[in-house]
Amino acid sequence: MKKNQLSELTLEELNKQKKSTSGVLIGTLVVMVILSGVIFYLSITKHNTSLLTFIPIFLLSMLPGIIKLSQVNSEIKSRSLQD
Repeated sequence: MKKNQLSELTLEELNKQKKSTSGVLIGTLVVMVILSGVIFYLSITKHNTSLLTFIPIFLLSMLPGIIKLSQVNSEIKSRSLQD
């Protein structure tokens, strides 16, 4: 699958990509909060604090999505300044 460069996309496509990326990030965040709660509960009840190492890994896994959303937002902003 060919990746689209952000500069080649129309403003409508950028807004669509922004909406879908932010939706994916919100959904992922909800799942990660639930999983972090379960891991925190299990680490307390089982006295196993090594499970807590997964929580920062969850946050790191969201970085590519956050970076992509930031790039899309900056491209939309630069185009709105040109108009």
